[in-house]
Amino acid sequence: MRWHRIIALSAAVILAGAMPAWALVAADTKAVPTQTITIPPDQSDEADPASGPTPDAPAAPTAPAAAAPSDEPVPVVEYDVSKLPEPVRKLRERILAAAKTGDINQLRPIFAAAPNPPNLGADEADEPDPIAYLKTLSGDPDGREILAILSEVLEAGYVHVDVGTPEELYVWPYFARYPIDKLTPPQMVELFRLLTASDFEEMKNFGAYLFYRVGITKDGEWSSFQAGD
Repeated sequence: MRWHRIIALSAAVILAGAMPAWALVAADTKAVPTQTITIPPDQSDEADPASGPTPDAPAAPTAPAAAAPSDEPVPVVEYDVSKLPEPVRKLRERILAAAKTGDINQLRPIFAAAPNPPNLGADEADEPDPIAYLKTLSGDPDGREILAILSEVLEAGYVHVDVGTPEELYVWPYFARYPIDKLTPPQMVELFRLLTASDFEEMKNFGAYLFYRVGITKDGEWSSFQAGD
């Protein structure tokens, strides 16, 4: 009982002067035995397996979203001119032959024979003569620069587009209808034969090829020769 311990401790204090310190400590130790108490863990902090994760549990990591693929299809690029329909192949050969003479007037018979003049990007009311207009596009007064561009364009790879529609065309160079962000390193070398790296940077910002292109219909009619989108 508690009062028994008080009497025992008081007696130990009175006798302290007659007993050695070590004996007093021993006596007190015997009087108050040590008892170890085990405290069970608080079960309230443990998660109930049936109730799912606790509110503080971290959420499961989510996988990063995949990049959306480009919707723009990649056309088939051709280099074999023997695959062209004969009217298309013959007109291409005539234009190339005229351009390589260095005399821009050699294109005049081709323009004259066409049932419809090709779209050169000019307003016919302002410039009815296609030869005169092409000279304005050239960096030299004789139009030889534009002839060089015309020949380089027609010697590049081509694509057959809008098949089965009234707009069906054979287009040179294929870059005019090719996703510019999907060009391979070898295709980039082909592109730089026609334009500079700074030109390409501008086209990347726009998202499309903007240099000269030639269009010929499946029936062999010269549809266009112009720059732009």
